[in-house]
Amino acid sequence: MSDPIHVIGGGLAGSEAAFQAAQAGAKVVIHEMRPVRGTEAHITDGLAELVCSNSFRSDDWENNAVGLLHEEMRRAGSLIMRSADQHRLPAGGALAVDRVPFSQTITRTLETHPNITIAREEIAGLPPDDWRATIIATGPLTSPPLADAIRGLTGEDSLSFFDAIAPIVNRDSIDFDICWMQSRYDKGEGADYINCPMTAEEYDAFIAALLSGEKTDFKEWEKSTPYFEGCLPIEVMASRGPETLRFGPMKPVGLHDPRKVQRPHAVVQLRQDNALGTLWNMVGFQTKLKHGEQTRIFRMIPGLQNATFARLGGLHRNTFINSPRLLDAQLRLKARPSLRFAGQVTGVEGYVESASIGLLAGRFAAAEILGHSVEPPPPTTAFGALLAHITGGADAKTFQPMNVNFGLFPEPPAKTRGKDRKRAQSHRAIADLEVWLGTAKAAAE
Repeated sequence: MSDPIHVIGGGLAGSEAAFQAAQAGAKVVIHEMRPVRGTEAHITDGLAELVCSNSFRSDDWENNAVGLLHEEMRRAGSLIMRSADQHRLPAGGALAVDRVPFSQTITRTLETHPNITIAREEIAGLPPDDWRATIIATGPLTSPPLADAIRGLTGEDSLSFFDAIAPIVNRDSIDFDICWMQSRYDKGEGADYINCPMTAEEYDAFIAALLSGEKTDFKEWEKSTPYFEGCLPIEVMASRGPETLRFGPMKPVGLHDPRKVQRPHAVVQLRQDNALGTLWNMVGFQTKLKHGEQTRIFRMIPGLQNATFARLGGLHRNTFINSPRLLDAQLRLKARPSLRFAGQVTGVEGYVESASIGLLAGRFAAAEILGHSVEPPPPTTAFGALLAHITGGADAKTFQPMNVNFGLFPEPPAKTRGKDRKRAQSHRAIADLEVWLGTAKAAAE
């Protein structure tokens, strides 16, 4: 019997890595420090807990790189996508999930898998030398002792950024005499979002309040940490110009209250956050405002004047390694190849991006320990494009977290534009993925 693969971290990436390796026939031990040691963002001790939004973003595989990654993960037998589809909520063209049963399903699946053991303990430092295969999937909240040990091993300082959590509103506190239900351009079911309209005067007053509101104080060691551009706090976006939010998360295009003649100047959207429809997430409203200020300022939004909040926004520090410099094409640490990294700690950003790197790490580790040969997925796939970016495609000197996007893919075979270009890239990706999956399966047999 082969030695087990040790997976440190039971988040999205760790859960997916463990499942993929176990499905391939390897023995796996998941080391999850919760509830022995908590984090700044987690609430439960469940595996694959969603700590920020409940949205996996677009599910359109032909026209959106995130949707394409969804489809590739489904075809590769992803546990994360299987649970997401099982606990899906209405969200227009996006994939949103009911976060509690989503985590419960994954936890139960891993707890009952015959090839998986779960150890509730913190790995406070580098894994023992006799662990032949380890996947570090500790996410953006890697414990300080382990982070310090990684820095000591690699000689590299970890890069870090702030990630922010959006508030959640109780539906029964929303005023539907003011708000209405509609998806942008009537996508999906056509009425998947709650929309709160603003006049120009209301918008200007709201921007002024955001800018003057009292913000969270940072510790001295956090002050030089940059934000991730894809998840800026709402007040930081507002500080970049008075019209920034009207062309960002508060854009009114594609939305019109059928009861009104005049279109709104700006719109705040809320997305369903649980299956019961009782909780709604303020889209794009991640924030570093103090809790009292959040309540005061967000109640300035028409329709939310009496809002009660199931969760207010927050901020936590994220850590990631310089993957282009430190990792090889199979996610192994060059300084110690028995260690692989997966998930947000590698510098990918987003739920599905993190889980997809976990999927690859689990497959790579299982193939290696079981004596098989597997090549990385081709760069024409979403898997391969994201992997190639973090393991060498990005400039190590300026490396920052990255979502999957078509800019990471090779040019399509023929000159195309717009949706035709994206569709050509997506269809090529799926065709190449099927070849890669077939080759990997044949190698394992």
